Amino acid sequence: MFKNNKMLKYVIYGVIALVFVVAINYSKSALMTKKLKYNEFKEMISEKQIEKIVIADNIITITPTKDSEYYGKNVYVIPLNDDKLIEELDSAGVDYEGKQPEAFPILDLLLYWVGPFILLFFLSRLMFGKMDKKMGGGVMSFGKNTAKLYAEDETGITFENVAGQEEAKESLKEIVDFLHKPERYTQIGAKLPKGALLVGPPGTGKTLLAKAVAGEAKVPFFSLSGSDFVEMFVGMGAARVRDLFRQAEEKAPCIIFIDEIDAIGKSREGNISGNDEREQTLNQLLAEMDGFDSSKGVVILAATNRPEILDKALLRPGRFDRRVIVDRPDLIGRESILRVHSKDVKLSSDVNIEAIAKSTPGAVGADLANIVNEAALRAVKHKRTVVSQEDLEEAVEVIIAGKEKKDRILSPMEKKIVAFHEVGHALVAALLKNTDPVHKITIVPRTMGALGYTMQLPEEEKYLVSKDEMLDQITVMLGGRAAEEVEFNIISTGASNDIERATQSARSMVSMYGMTETFDMMALENVRNRYLDGRSVANCSEQTLTRVDEETLKIIKACHKKAIELLETNKELLADISNALLEKETLMGDEFMEFIFEKYPELRAIKEEKDKERQDREKAKKAVYAKSINSIDDSVKTEEDKDEKIEFIEIKNDVESDEIKSSDDN
Repeated sequence: MFKNNKMLKYVIYGVIALVFVVAINYSKSALMTKKLKYNEFKEMISEKQIEKIVIADNIITITPTKDSEYYGKNVYVIPLNDDKLIEELDSAGVDYEGKQPEAFPILDLLLYWVGPFILLFFLSRLMFGKMDKKMGGGVMSFGKNTAKLYAEDETGITFENVAGQEEAKESLKEIVDFLHKPERYTQIGAKLPKGALLVGPPGTGKTLLAKAVAGEAKVPFFSLSGSDFVEMFVGMGAARVRDLFRQAEEKAPCIIFIDEIDAIGKSREGNISGNDEREQTLNQLLAEMDGFDSSKGVVILAATNRPEILDKALLRPGRFDRRVIVDRPDLIGRESILRVHSKDVKLSSDVNIEAIAKSTPGAVGADLANIVNEAALRAVKHKRTVVSQEDLEEAVEVIIAGKEKKDRILSPMEKKIVAFHEVGHALVAALLKNTDPVHKITIVPRTMGALGYTMQLPEEEKYLVSKDEMLDQITVMLGGRAAEEVEFNIISTGASNDIERATQSARSMVSMYGMTETFDMMALENVRNRYLDGRSVANCSEQTLTRVDEETLKIIKACHKKAIELLETNKELLADISNALLEKETLMGDEFMEFIFEKYPELRAIKEEKDKERQDREKAKKAVYAKSINSIDDSVKTEEDKDEKIEFIEIKNDVESDEIKSSDDN
């Protein structure tokens, strides 16, 4: 209705001003108007307080004289059947005249009838106009779906734009091939799954994969969110589902992608109302998925990070019967993702993508894209034309611990405590057998609250952790507090995050991993959502939880005692490394290990032997990757695509399988 927001603003201001002026005039008129009783009117005539009257059909308007108390007011009286009125007016010398009623009171009609309707019309248009924007359609189009339709080549994304998810891409190739050559499947009697559910943590690329499928298949792509179906009007969600599938059949072959389907696909178990808007929408979606013919080429993809809450009817065969896991990428996947996101970024010759991939364990595609962008922003800030390795490393630390907090100035004593705290972590890690080597120690404060932190570099990516490894990890976490006690005989708040993580690990050993004799292999907690916060919920009695707390405390005390013993034995070494850290503020892993090797030369030989074993394992892994190239399915990929795939995997085979994990301590 209005071309721009400025025009809309002026209209709103005008309507408000009009209402304000009318209200003021009405209030003034009400204050200045006086209705007289008929006997009061006769008294004013006899007392000669009336200068003039106008006699209309149903009202007598009075003009009082200056000596009247009603002078200056609009005075009127309702006429009665009074035959002597004219005589009294003549005798009192009052001027009078009659007023003929208007044949068509157009002004009154416009003011009192048409005006309010016009005002209401404009206000309603303004209100519904805003609703249109929020609801994605016109007032008369509540039942129409709000899906964004991309034409065949409008997604601009193919599998080349998706890295680090090779297994997920392989699972979706069948859908692409079916949309390309459906006759190959129909001839043999095969039926493609109607729906595929993409499951994984946030930021892993589920939406990107869906767009890549459409881009590879070169078919129209309907994209919308599960929340788009459910609006404020009951029944509109079901109507939008019907409209979406109607449009999809008209555009077939095509792909429908529903992001965050858990917004409408929650399980109906335990629903008290039994007939809410979300349930009606879900029922309609189930009916539509049963009703359409998959041979027409309409494929439904959906994404969620909460698969455990989805309705079972949604996951049964014939609906979303294929589940594609889009998990966090491994080391090779992270490197390939970084290469994709840095493709259009100018990198200096010293950039080592492999090292950055190692330093980001657990990062998803969105995190890695953010790291590359942060590095580019930092390069621009420092007036450089290319992104350096330093920019990328700093970007990783910004994501982990925040930016350097230059205005946080610690007192000499506080700085010393932080230095001993961090070296306590590092020294305990170096002296224990089942820990990862130290990569970096720093006491530079960061914006996320860390006064310092220690980074460790795992020699290999691990998918299993032993009991001894978990105990040593807890001991390393408590090494900071132990160093404060050994050197200063104090307890500070700097170990709060260490204590929290150590307690969580110890409790998991007791309640989830069966690593204590007291509870043996009894599961006392269940993980509710492994793709979001991974929070666990206890499934035992209060009495058992008390015993769990006791076992947890026993583990923490034992690890704390072990950390103190190690640092007491190496108190001089602790002081030497801490003083070096105070002087430099940051120590890299090689610098730190030289202190260790000077006192324990035998550890150097052990490290060299472990490095040799790791290199042998890496060679074996590369051989496995090379062998996997030959298993590419020729029925799905063309020869040209196969060559590209081989080249891509060869690039990935150059990486090593190390990674860095970070420990925010303060």
